[in-house]
Amino acid sequence: MPALSQAATINIPGLGNFDLPPELEQPAQQVEKQLQAMVAPQGQAAPQLPSVEFENPFSQQQQSPGNIALDAARGKVGAQYNWGAAGPASFDCSGLVQWAYRQAGVELPRTSFEQSHVGAPVSFDNLQAGDIVITNGGGHVGIYAGNGQLLNAVQSGTPVSYTQLSADDIVTARRIV
Repeated sequence: MPALSQAATINIPGLGNFDLPPELEQPAQQVEKQLQAMVAPQGQAAPQLPSVEFENPFSQQQQSPGNIALDAARGKVGAQYNWGAAGPASFDCSGLVQWAYRQAGVELPRTSFEQSHVGAPVSFDNLQAGDIVITNGGGHVGIYAGNGQLLNAVQSGTPVSYTQLSADDIVTARRIV
C-alpha cells in the first residue's frame, strides 16, 4: 500500500482552514498570502470577525401552561355545550377551561367565579394567547386565542367555538404561570 502524503492546509480569513491535495500546496500558499494581504494591510494582524450565534428553530422550546391549554382547547372546537360538563366530550365554559389547563398539568377550580381569582391579573392590552378571560359579569370564562378571539363553550346549542372579544366584555383576565 502506498504511503499517503500530507495534505496542504490553506487558511481563508473569516471562513477557516481547508485541506488541499499536496500538488496544490505551492499555489495554495501563494493564494493564502494574497488573501492575508487583502484582509490585513502590511504589518497589521487580520481583523477578527465577530462571533454570531443563531437560535436553532428546531430546538424544543418550553411552552407555557396557557399555550398548552389553548392547544388542548383547540382540539375541542365543535364539541357540544352541556351545562355542568367538564369534558372530554362536552363542556360548559368553566369545564372547558378547567379541562384544558388540566392537560397542561394545572388544576383550576371548577366555576368561572373561582377561576377569576387564580393566576395574575392581565390588562386587555397585555393579553396573550392562553390567558383566561372572564366575561358576562363573572358568569362566563374562555381562553384567549389571540387576534381578539376567545375560545369558549358559550351556551346550549352552540358548540365550542371562537367568539370576538372586546375590552368592554372583560370583567378580569388572568395569566396562569
